[in-house]
Amino acid sequence: MKVFEFPLAKITLAFLLGILIAFYFPLNPKWIFGLLVVFLLLLSVLFSRTKTNQSTKNYFSILSYFISLLIGMSSLIVQTDSFRENNYSNHNTVFEKEHSITLILREKLKNTKYNQRYIALVQKIDNKNYSGRILLNIPKNLSTTFEIGTILNIKGHLQQNKKPDNPNQFDYGNYLNNKQIYAQLYAIPSNIKVSTEVKKDIWFYVAQLNSRISHNLEESHFDKTALAVASALILGQRQDIAPEIIQDYQYAGAVHILSVSGLHVGFIFLLIKFLLSPIPNTRKGSFIKLTTTLLSLFLFALIAGLSPSIIRSVVMFSFVAIGLHLRRSVNIYHTLLVSMLLILLFQAYFLFDVGFQLSYLAVFFIVWFQPILSKIWQPKNRILKYSWDIITVSFAAQIGTLPLSLYYFHQFPGLFFITNLAVIPLVSIIMFWGVVVMSFAAIGLTAFWLTKPLEWSIILLNKIINTIASFEQFIIKDIPFNFVLLTTSYLFILAIIIWLKKPDFNKLVFVLCAIIGLQSAYLFNQWKIQNQEEWIVFNQKKKTLIVQRQGNDVHLYSNNSASAKNKMLHSYLLGNFSQIKKQKALSHLTYFKGNKILLLDSMGIFPKNIKPDIVLLTQSPKINLDRMLLSLKPKIVIADGSNYKSFLKQWEASCEKQKIPFHATAEKGFFQLN
Repeated sequence: MKVFEFPLAKITLAFLLGILIAFYFPLNPKWIFGLLVVFLLLLSVLFSRTKTNQSTKNYFSILSYFISLLIGMSSLIVQTDSFRENNYSNHNTVFEKEHSITLILREKLKNTKYNQRYIALVQKIDNKNYSGRILLNIPKNLSTTFEIGTILNIKGHLQQNKKPDNPNQFDYGNYLNNKQIYAQLYAIPSNIKVSTEVKKDIWFYVAQLNSRISHNLEESHFDKTALAVASALILGQRQDIAPEIIQDYQYAGAVHILSVSGLHVGFIFLLIKFLLSPIPNTRKGSFIKLTTTLLSLFLFALIAGLSPSIIRSVVMFSFVAIGLHLRRSVNIYHTLLVSMLLILLFQAYFLFDVGFQLSYLAVFFIVWFQPILSKIWQPKNRILKYSWDIITVSFAAQIGTLPLSLYYFHQFPGLFFITNLAVIPLVSIIMFWGVVVMSFAAIGLTAFWLTKPLEWSIILLNKIINTIASFEQFIIKDIPFNFVLLTTSYLFILAIIIWLKKPDFNKLVFVLCAIIGLQSAYLFNQWKIQNQEEWIVFNQKKKTLIVQRQGNDVHLYSNNSASAKNKMLHSYLLGNFSQIKKQKALSHLTYFKGNKILLLDSMGIFPKNIKPDIVLLTQSPKINLDRMLLSLKPKIVIADGSNYKSFLKQWEASCEKQKIPFHATAEKGFFQLN
C-alpha cells in the first residue's frame, strides 16, 4: 500500500497509537509532558545535525514518530475534562446528596419516552465554581421547552454513570464518559428555577437560527414527517425523526443519508462553487471564492451541529477548495491524513465515535477500492456510467464499513446498492433545493412554490425507502460478531484488495494466510464458547429472568412467556453466539456445577431441611431473613430486580450481621456463576 510509504501516514499512525495508549492505559500527565519536552529538544539538536550528517536522518525520523505518539497522548490528556481540578467528577461530595446546581443548556438531544434531554454545562454547585458536562433529563409533562443558552438553577442529585446492568448490554455509561459527560441529573419541575439571563454564545445563535427555520416552515404547513427528515438532511437535526422512519432507513441501508456527512457537504460545496462561478478567476476573484467557500462550509458545519462526520467532510473539502485556489491537484490520501490529524489534535475523543470511524473508513475505501471496481465495466452511455459509478462507490464504501457495522449493529441491508441507485439522484435534488428553501425560511420567506417541491420530494424519498425496507427477507439481522472477527475480517479485505491492485504470488500467499486467519479466529471463537458454562441472574424490573448456558445452547428460566423476546437477552445471545434451546418455568430448587440454588418468591415458603449454597430472593418475599439465614446458612444471597427497593437495605443489613455476601442486581448489576 503506497499510502503507508508517505511520512505523513506513519506520523498519523503514531499519533493515533498515542491516543489509544492514553485512553486504555492512563499514565501520569506530568511524565508525558516531560518526555515530550525532552524529545522536542533532542529533535531540535538532531535537526541541526541532519544538514551536515546524513547518518542522523534515520534517528530524526524515529524520534519524529515518538514525538507524534507523545503528542497523541498529550492531546487526549489535555482534552479529558476529568483531569481538570474543578471538574465535578473529581469531587465525591457532589454525588452524595442533593445540591443546588447552576448550569447552562448547550445542546438539545432526542427526547426519550418520558424525558426531554439536554447536554448542560455545570457552572456552580452550592455557589462554588465547578466545570463539566452533564446529561440533564426534564420530565415531558413540563410543557416548557428550554432554549439553548438558558441558565437554570436546579436542586437535584447528580448520578454517576453506571456500568451495564446485564451482560453484553450496550455500555451507555462508557458512551457518555467518552463524550466527557460523567453524570446525569433527573430534574423535578418544581425544583427548576429559570434565570432571566441567557448565555448568548455561538451555540445560542445557531440554535435560534435552526428554531426560526423550523418554525417558519411549520407555519407554512410543511408536512411534519418531511420536515423532520429535511432538518436531518440539511441542518443535521435528527431529534424529531420518528423511530419507524429511522428503522426504514436502517433496513434499506440508507441511514447514512440522515447523518450529515461527506455526501451532504459535497453537495453544499458544489452548490457554493456553482453560485460563485460568475466571479472571474483573477487573483482577487480566486481569493474571494476561497474565503466565501471556507466561511460557508464552516457556517454549515456550525448549523449542522459539528458532528465528527461533518467536521471531517468540511475539513476535507476545505483542502479541496485551497487546492483549487492554488491551482494544484490535491492528493486525496494526504487530505484524509491531514484532516484526521487536525481534527483529532483538537478533538481526540472523536476517534472513539462510531460516526467518525465509519466516515473515514467509507472515504478511504471509496478512494482506494472504487477505481478497481470501476475498471470491471466502462459503459459509454452517460446514464449507465453514472449508475455504474453509484453502484461501485456504494459497494466500495459498504465493503470498507461492513466489518465495523456488523461489530456495532449486527445487521446487513442486502438491498443497499438498489437503495443508493434509487435515492442518491433524488437526495442531490433535495439537498440543492433544500439549502435554497432553508435560506429563504431563515428570513421568513416560505412561499408555496418554494416549499412544496421540497416537501413532495422528501415524501417521495420516504416512500421509496419504505418500499425497499419492506423486503425484510433481504435484511440479515442478528449477526454475532466480536472484536477478533472484526480485526481478521479487515485483514482479509485488505489482503484481497492489495492482491487485486497488483496480483503476484507473494500477495496471493498473504490472501491465503488472511483466509486461514479468519477461519482460525472463527473456529477458536466457537471452541472457546463450547467450553463455557454459566448461570446468570439478569437485572430486570418487576420480573425474574435466569439463564443457564452451556456452549451455544441457552436454557431460559422465566414465568413470563415474552421473556424470549427481551432486548437484554437478545444482546446476551448475540454476544455469546448462542440461541435459546429451551424455555422453562422458574423452579424453587435447581443445581449448577455442584451448587444448590434455592429460589424464594412472594410466598416466602422454604424447606428447612435443605442447605442451599445460594438463595435467590424474588418478588419481594415477606420473610424474616435473619431467621432464614440462621436456618439455611447459605454462602451468598442474591436479590433480583423484581423486589421492592425498600426491602434491599433490610436484607443487606441482615446479611452483613451474619457475614454472608449479599448481591442486589438493582445496585450491582447481574449475578454470574461459572
